[in-house]
Amino acid sequence: MSDSSAQNALLPPGNWPELEPGWVWLCGAGPGDPGLLTLHALNALKQADVIVYDALVQEAILDWAHPQAEKIYAGKRGGKPSAKQRDISLRLVDMAKAGKKVLRLKGGDPFVFGRGGEEAQTLVQHGVPFRIIPGISAGIGGLAYAGVPVTHRDVNQSVTFVTGHDQSGETPSSLDWGSIARGSQVIVIYMGMKHIERIAGELRAAGRPASEPVAVVTDATTETQQVLETTLGTIVVDIDNAGLTPPAIICVGRSVLMRQALDWQSQLAGNAPRNTDPLGRGRPAEAS
Repeated sequence: MSDSSAQNALLPPGNWPELEPGWVWLCGAGPGDPGLLTLHALNALKQADVIVYDALVQEAILDWAHPQAEKIYAGKRGGKPSAKQRDISLRLVDMAKAGKKVLRLKGGDPFVFGRGGEEAQTLVQHGVPFRIIPGISAGIGGLAYAGVPVTHRDVNQSVTFVTGHDQSGETPSSLDWGSIARGSQVIVIYMGMKHIERIAGELRAAGRPASEPVAVVTDATTETQQVLETTLGTIVVDIDNAGLTPPAIICVGRSVLMRQALDWQSQLAGNAPRNTDPLGRGRPAEAS
């Protein structure tokens, strides 16, 4: 997208909220594709004096910002030097107190493993007014771009979203992987590649079969998106062989099989569906 077309992106007529001086808007930028940005997010970008953005926010999204907006990188990537959360939160407070119109732009949704709740609480404790703008989470939107429906009537009536690491960078000790394995038909794991060997082992130890279908989606919804279809028994070796690196979303469950029929990006490229009945139901999809 050219700079001129980005700046000329217009909002449709409507009673759009105004980002006032001294306010902070916590906004989800979606999983990557700029087209998945909400209109409220676009409205915020066009008003903000300063934008504090995360590592997964695409450059094309920042192109929609007001030309004079200050852009501050506050990305946090596992294993790499990054700003401390406390410093990020307090900087938002300082800029708001200085009368700036502050946009905190976070990948995905700010309240889904994005620490948006912590930042919002800091603002409340310091008397800074704020607004929340939800975004499309990678655990839903990223899987949809891969052709994996996070819910499917013939597969699951429940889905569990978990994070693959906690504040320490280790697999969360508070998670009862056994209960998750037994209680949820489909499991979606954020930030889980670093500890996938342990996670897969925990799930298998709790009774999930080695043959359980798994999808690993890296750089979801972007031009560099890659999708690996594998199983719980072979996922560690297959990730290594494929050379995949984070960021990634991992889906465990039989809904992954639906990608054989629903890989719409492959079909856009002219390929036929691999299997129109991947669950082996032997009936049309519209049949009850």
